[in-house]
Amino acid sequence: MTDLAHPDAGYSGGAAIPPDRRRDPAVRRQMSGAAIRTFLNIARDWQLSVEEQRGLLGWPAASTYHKYKAGEIGALSYDTLIRISLVLGIYKALHILYPDAALADRWVKLPNANPLFAGKPALALMVDGGIDGLTQVRRLLDARRGGSA
Repeated sequence: MTDLAHPDAGYSGGAAIPPDRRRDPAVRRQMSGAAIRTFLNIARDWQLSVEEQRGLLGWPAASTYHKYKAGEIGALSYDTLIRISLVLGIYKALHILYPDAALADRWVKLPNANPLFAGKPALALMVDGGIDGLTQVRRLLDARRGGSA
């Protein structure tokens, strides 16, 4: 799977994206279809509600979210692409850490004793904490698996 948070991934087969083009609507448009399809597949695997999905995406309007689901995507915002990339990294890390796919997919909704989560599921931090929450979860999981990619 492509890691969209990496500035050089997901564009022209992984070719480097120059820093001045990363916010370019044409570049974002090229990445957007695959990004939203991947996100929706993860959301299905995690059994997320529409509200949980919208929260992870940064609270797009309900009508915008339903356009995404219908395949009417256009160019996602840079912020949304970063959020999807973080979700993808979390998904990937969970499937590396937990070979049991069912457990890996349930993990985000399970109560968690790690002080970062204060007994709540990771999903609460991922939704309520925005990009910072997503980044914290991703870093925690990457540290647990001993890598950052």
